[in-house]
Amino acid sequence: MARYALLALLLPTFAQAAVKWSFQNSPRSCETLSIQASGGTPPYSFLMIPAGPSLIAGGSIEVRKVMNITFNGTDSTSTLDFTLPYPANETFVGVVSDASGFGSGGVSSAVTVLTGNSTSCYDSSKNVQGRWTFSSTPGTLTQCQSTRFWWQQTNVTGTVRFNGVIPGGNAFDIPVGTTTKDDNGTGFSWKADISPQTQVYIVAGDDQGPASSAPYTIIASDDSSCLASDSPASTAGSPAGGSYPTSTDGSTTGGGNANSSGGSSSGGGTNVGAIVGGVVGGIGGLIAVVLLAWFLLFRKRKQRASYNKERPVNILQDDDDDQPRGNLPQYYEPQPFTVPDPTVASTADATSVRDGTSEGGALRPGTPAGMSEVTSSSRKTAMPRMRPVNIVQHEDAGPSAAPAADEQPETVELPPAYTNLRAAPNASTATEAQA
Repeated sequence: MARYALLALLLPTFAQAAVKWSFQNSPRSCETLSIQASGGTPPYSFLMIPAGPSLIAGGSIEVRKVMNITFNGTDSTSTLDFTLPYPANETFVGVVSDASGFGSGGVSSAVTVLTGNSTSCYDSSKNVQGRWTFSSTPGTLTQCQSTRFWWQQTNVTGTVRFNGVIPGGNAFDIPVGTTTKDDNGTGFSWKADISPQTQVYIVAGDDQGPASSAPYTIIASDDSSCLASDSPASTAGSPAGGSYPTSTDGSTTGGGNANSSGGSSSGGGTNVGAIVGGVVGGIGGLIAVVLLAWFLLFRKRKQRASYNKERPVNILQDDDDDQPRGNLPQYYEPQPFTVPDPTVASTADATSVRDGTSEGGALRPGTPAGMSEVTSSSRKTAMPRMRPVNIVQHEDAGPSAAPAADEQPETVELPPAYTNLRAAPNASTATEAQA
């Protein structure tokens, strides 16, 4: 328990040690720029690095130079006021440090200089160069690959220092180590342990302060063995410096505290990107919810309509919707006509006449089979000849009376009696009879 209590007491101390700084006014060309810093271990210093291309004479003239300015006083809250010697619409990156080390106050994003009341603080016809410059071989920085930085030692005063600055992220020292000489000059090699596509400014200086700077963008490679969780800009922090313009239209970004150990900053101002992203995400989520509700309502109405739709009434049989309604009930199904089999071959068994009526031997389907039988032997024999048909004409009322003498005879046409229905003899039979 004592260990945790001691840790709880130490946490506020570390929080107070973090350096917090911010711009007190908008940076304008050739006007006073005010910066306030607090926390950490004074004295504070402000490093200003030119960022982006020059806009004077199509980029052929550069009037900006890297500057390091020390705050006045050693109070825990100090203010720095100086004239900003950069042209309007050009940009710079700011780094605040204290006695604990370089970049302890964090790094701002690219700050845009607004138009001021004057342009007398710089000469737009002359290039400005640092006290001495450096070069690199090759001229690029590749992830986990060595690059040699070299310079002319005769221009250096005291000890050479190199630093790396990532806009809106980390500021760190680059170990120079042992320098060597070659045909180009004095230099050292450094392996860039920085994530690819990261923009970094390399700042060179000596005992008199910063001399020059150059921008690089880390190139990706297949080798990532040098990267670690504490590698510079493996994850960029929030930009420091409070609120300041990042474009000529006055858009601002936020900054805040930076811990003294890593130099990465934590938020303390308004983050326009986060606000815009939140608004866009909220609108997208609302649209998704509305579309989902509309889809569920549409499906519910469709199901309800399918249950309530009208169906034809069938008194005899209620078919389902998915079954065809063309089939009639069993009792109304038509039965096909079937030709009856011949019953018997004899006339006596086929027909009998009783009391002036005749009975036929043909049976319709469904009639009991007791009136005629067909055996299997009769089916195998030849087709029997047709039965003779007896036609009986009833004259129960007697013959018709003769018409009167003065009346016209009435002619009544009767259908044929069909009394002689014998079949004509075959030609072969007639020939045999003549023979």
